[in-house]
Amino acid sequence: MTYCLGIKVKEGLLAIADTRITSGTDTTVKKKITIEQKDKFSLFIMTSGLRSVRDKAIVYFTELIETKEFDKLYKAVNAFGEQVKRVAQEDRAALEKSGFKFDLNTIIGGQLSGDEEHKLFLLYPEGNWVELGQGAPFVIIGNSGHGKAILNRILNEDSSLKQALKTGFLSFDSTRVSSNNVDFPIDVAIYKSGSFHMIEKRYEKKDLEYISAQWAEELKTALENISEEWMESAFDKE
Repeated sequence: MTYCLGIKVKEGLLAIADTRITSGTDTTVKKKITIEQKDKFSLFIMTSGLRSVRDKAIVYFTELIETKEFDKLYKAVNAFGEQVKRVAQEDRAALEKSGFKFDLNTIIGGQLSGDEEHKLFLLYPEGNWVELGQGAPFVIIGNSGHGKAILNRILNEDSSLKQALKTGFLSFDSTRVSSNNVDFPIDVAIYKSGSFHMIEKRYEKKDLEYISAQWAEELKTALENISEEWMESAFDKE
């Protein structure tokens, strides 16, 4: 399993991905965010699903953008979707014969020369996609069950990128403590609207464990401060 989070706010885009890869009893660390940058062209790609499908689709896409120009992000998303379908044609039968489901969900975010603003897309294994926007400022692929609550409560399109990163980390941390297949290090990509420049940062456990501990204490304190008057009738002795 994996954890990949994409956030879109007015200020820009944020991507967070864990790096744990599990194959049987083996666990390794591999980067899950791919960044492509050139003049007036800046995007990130994150995937959840079979690593072999992901790697092959990324290679095909990287070769494609070396020779073909895209001026809008949705066109690049379409192109990546075509590479996923190409891999499906080549490998699906063999994978399914071996007991593996062909599966690759993808988050793509960025801004190209013809885009008036930054964009965020969710691409499905079939090659179709949806664009994230107002009312849906984030998307998670992979292990999504544990980390949505804080995002739903805190994030909106007016949130700052710093607020998005803080909330996004706590979402990851909630997933990490509830699941043994999501863990540090985490990779972060930050894109400020109109900059055409992606900032990358990797955080190890030692970098952020004090934030995790602080959050746990803050939650305990907040719970202690919740009014208990509404509970009294449930505990009254008959």
